[in-house]
Amino acid sequence: MEPASGQDIDLIEVQLGRVPRGEMQVAHRCPCGAPDVVRTTPRLDDGTPFPTLYYATCPRLTGAIGTLEASGLMRTMEQRLADDVELVAQYSAAHEQYLADRQTSAEVAELAGISAGGMPDRVKCLHVLAAHSLAVGPGVNPLGDEVLAALAPWWTQNSCGDRV
Repeated sequence: MEPASGQDIDLIEVQLGRVPRGEMQVAHRCPCGAPDVVRTTPRLDDGTPFPTLYYATCPRLTGAIGTLEASGLMRTMEQRLADDVELVAQYSAAHEQYLADRQTSAEVAELAGISAGGMPDRVKCLHVLAAHSLAVGPGVNPLGDEVLAALAPWWTQNSCGDRV
């Protein structure tokens, strides 16, 4: 994790199409060097709780993940959670790790026990699961790792930095 520089914030604003909210760090960089996942503070400047600790910003990445969501992958993953005890244990551990990471930033009572993406018992958002996996590395969030494995390299068409 590294603090987001002014240049990073400018790139993220272009990626999102809006001014980013809250303090953030760069949690992962695309091979082109641009931020593609940020770690946000769990409470915004106006006091609003913000549960999404790891947030995907790269439009190519989020578009590719959106295509996976449209394919029905979330439904398939949820069905597997209903039947696979080992997967449930790994996904629950990812949920606990996410909560522990957030706790290092700040304690936000309104978010107690709430992680993101549907963890620990549902699959609600592949973007959050993939962002979590990119931020913390492989082997922590099994479903986030699966999302990343299912993606074609989103950065290969042109440098993402050329688009922002």
